[in-house]
Amino acid sequence: MESDIYENEQNLLPPADLVAEIQILKEELLDERDRNLRTLADFKNYRRRIERDGNKIAEESKRGMMIALLDIIDDMEKVLEYAKGAKLPSVDGLQIIHKKFLTMLESQGVLPFECIGMPFDHNLHEAVAMATHEGSEPRTVVDELRHGYLWNNGLLRPAQVRVSG
Repeated sequence: MESDIYENEQNLLPPADLVAEIQILKEELLDERDRNLRTLADFKNYRRRIERDGNKIAEESKRGMMIALLDIIDDMEKVLEYAKGAKLPSVDGLQIIHKKFLTMLESQGVLPFECIGMPFDHNLHEAVAMATHEGSEPRTVVDELRHGYLWNNGLLRPAQVRVSG
């Protein structure tokens, strides 16, 4: 029995090389701290990437919705052009709705751009026909078939145009 007590007392004694043991524990602690910092940095990068991807998806969805609205605006403009000069309440109502649509899009950064008389730019225009137009320089936009729009200074939809040949 006394030998068991003596053996337990020896296990409770500090190791002979206490300084070396402390140094090993310090190194392990530093390694663990470095791993934790790397994991935290990885998580922050992951969070930023997810946020950026979410913003990109939201922007693409918004872009699709705006393009669909532009198609509706094009249809309204065709009806208004056809009904030009008619004094009907429905035409007046359509003009009001058309203006509201354009104001709403403008508040979102969507703006139409002018084309007629400008040099053809394949980045902004989609040429659908060539036309002879007296007094126009070659490769100049002479007619706009569908308005083009910019969104936050980037192209949302190109204008469909006729170009002088």
